[in-house]
Amino acid sequence: MVQGTTSDAGKSTLVAAICRVLYRRGVQVVPFKPQNMALNSAVTIDGGEIGRAQAVQAQACGLAPHTDMNPVLLKPNSDTGCQVIIHGKVACNLEANAYHAYKPTAMKAVLASWQRLREQCQCVVVEGAGSPAEINLRENDIANMGFAEAADCPVILIADIHRGGVFAHVVGTLALLSESERKRVIGVVINRFRGDIALLQPGLDWLEQETGKPVLGVLPYLHNLHIEAEDAVARETLKKPQTWLRVIAPVLPHVSNHTDMDALRLHPHVDFQFIELNEPLPPADLIILPGSKNVRGDLAALKTHGWQEKIARHLRYGGKMLGICGGFQMLGQKVHDPHGMEGDEGSSEGFGWLEMETTLTKEKHLKEVEGKLTFADAMVTGYEIHMGVSSGPALNHPLLHIGTQAEGAISEDNQIAGTYLHGLFDHAEATEAWLVWAGYRDVAAAETEMARYDYVALREASLERLADEVERHLDWSTLQPYLP
Repeated sequence: MVQGTTSDAGKSTLVAAICRVLYRRGVQVVPFKPQNMALNSAVTIDGGEIGRAQAVQAQACGLAPHTDMNPVLLKPNSDTGCQVIIHGKVACNLEANAYHAYKPTAMKAVLASWQRLREQCQCVVVEGAGSPAEINLRENDIANMGFAEAADCPVILIADIHRGGVFAHVVGTLALLSESERKRVIGVVINRFRGDIALLQPGLDWLEQETGKPVLGVLPYLHNLHIEAEDAVARETLKKPQTWLRVIAPVLPHVSNHTDMDALRLHPHVDFQFIELNEPLPPADLIILPGSKNVRGDLAALKTHGWQEKIARHLRYGGKMLGICGGFQMLGQKVHDPHGMEGDEGSSEGFGWLEMETTLTKEKHLKEVEGKLTFADAMVTGYEIHMGVSSGPALNHPLLHIGTQAEGAISEDNQIAGTYLHGLFDHAEATEAWLVWAGYRDVAAAETEMARYDYVALREASLERLADEVERHLDWSTLQPYLP
C-alpha cells in the first residue's frame, strides 16, 4: 500500500508506476483504492463508476476498469456533503458527519472487493487517500491505516520534496501513527526531486537514522509527464512554439471530469487555458463548459461572475461554444432538481442558448458509447456519467448519432453544441473534427500536424516513461519480499 504524507504527494502516480513495472514483468497485478474522493470518474466494464486515477492504474496493468478497484467513491456536491457511490452505484447522499457514521458499512464493501481481487490476482497495489496522520479522521478509517491494519498490508510512505518541508512531513507523519502502524511502514519514497542528489544525501542519512525507516528511492521531477489528474485542475501554462486555436474553459466550483480537456491542453497547436471565474475572459475561438457535480450551483456562480454576458459577447463575435454533460445542461432554458439530487430542490434558469430543459433524476446513466458526429465524417468514443434527462426542440438537431439514437444538440447556425459524452477529444479522428469545427487555423498544415498527434498513444508513452524511472530509482530488492 502507498500512503502519502499529504494530498498530491504522488500516491496515484507511484501506484500506476509500480503496476506498470510489475505488469511488464509478467505479474498479474491490479490497483485498489478503498475510498476515493474525486469528481473525475470513469465508467467500468461492469457498468459502474470509479475514480479516474484507478482507471489510469488499470491501464497500467493492462486491465479494463472494474468497480472492485475503487469500491467507495465520494463525489462532493457541496462543501459539507457528497454523493456516496458503493461498488460503482449511487448508494446515498450524506453530509460529512453522517458519512463518518456510515463508514463501518462502507468498510464491508471495501473488504469484499479486496478479497475478490486477492483471489483473482497475484499482487494488489493499494493507494491511500490524503494522509494517514489526519487525527480527526482516524476513527473507523477505511482509506489509510484503518484499511492497512484490517488487511495486514505493508505500507510505503511517499512525500513530495517539491512543495518543501519533506523531512518534517515524513517525521511528523510517522510520529502521529500508532506503534503498530509505524511498524507497518517498510520505507519512505521522496518524490519530485530536482537537483544534485549528493546535496540531498545528508538529509536522507539523517532521515533513516531519525525514523529507522529506509529511503526506498528518490524519484526525479519528470518534466512534461502526463498522467491524468485524480482531482486537481492543471493550471500550468504549457510552452508551445505555434498555436492555431485558442480554447478556454471555466474552473467551476464543482467541476467534474475536467480530464476531458487534457487532449486539448496537451495538443501541440492548441492554446488551452482553464480560467478562474473572477478572471478576465481572454479572446478565444472556443469556450467549453465542462461537467459539474452541482449544475445549478455552478450555473449560479457563472452568472454571478458575469459569464452569461461574457459568453454572449464571445458568440456575437463568432466564437464557438461547447457544453459537456453538466455544461450541456446549462446551455438550455431550465435545469430542474425536483428530488434535491445535487443540493436544494428547485429549478434554475439556464443560459437559454439551446431550446431544451433538463430534469435531474435519481437514476444515474453510466455507459461507454461510440457514435458519429453529425457535422463531420468522424467517429467519437466516450462515456456517459450523468443524472439528468434533457428534452426539447434543440434535440431535433443532434450532435451525434449513437447507432440509430440521436445524442446531444447543435444549433442551426453551427455555433453552439452540447453533449453528455465525456472523452470527446481522446481519439485522433474526433480531435481533428472538433478542432476544424472550432476554427482551426491553416487547415492544410493542421491536417498534417493532427495526423501526428495521438492522445491515446501519449498516455501510454507516459506510463512507460514513468515506469522506466521508477524501476531505475526504486530499491526493488527491499520490496522483493512483499512481491510475487
